[in-house]
Amino acid sequence: MIKIHPITPLDLERLSVLSKSTFVSSHGKSASKKDIDIYIHYKYSVKLLRKELNDINNFFYFFHYKNEILGYSKISINTEYPSIMEKPLAKLDRIYIDEKYLDKKLGQMLFNFNLEIVKQHNQRGIWLYTWTENQRAIKFYQKNDFKIIDERDFKISKSHSNPNYIMYKSL
Repeated sequence: MIKIHPITPLDLERLSVLSKSTFVSSHGKSASKKDIDIYIHYKYSVKLLRKELNDINNFFYFFHYKNEILGYSKISINTEYPSIMEKPLAKLDRIYIDEKYLDKKLGQMLFNFNLEIVKQHNQRGIWLYTWTENQRAIKFYQKNDFKIIDERDFKISKSHSNPNYIMYKSL
């Protein structure tokens, strides 16, 4: 019933559509519609996603439930964060589940899968950014032993940034 598989270049159009919709559902109210539209048009373009997919340190996965793609993730290994002394580190760059499936607690399965990839690549910890107003995500990460270690602004557009926590989990 549940299946996780690597994203390939043939999946880039589907990934672009899913990336845009999941970002809007989780962050769409964090800035003006214009700023969000400009951000997702660039950040989740097929061209940029292809470049990210071709980086050997990035691992993208689709998450299927009942034969429907409901989410995806991106893990980046060997990605440092300035104030974390442990190395090597992985960054949980993206983990998104379609909002209509959030109440099914499926995100934990996708997270656990990604955590195993991080361990297989001998990373000593995992870090991430999360919007300070995304309480659902913060609680999820805290439940998985992440600690808030820093704050940074996340640039959405030339005129708008959102406050984000940097969260870290030692392995």
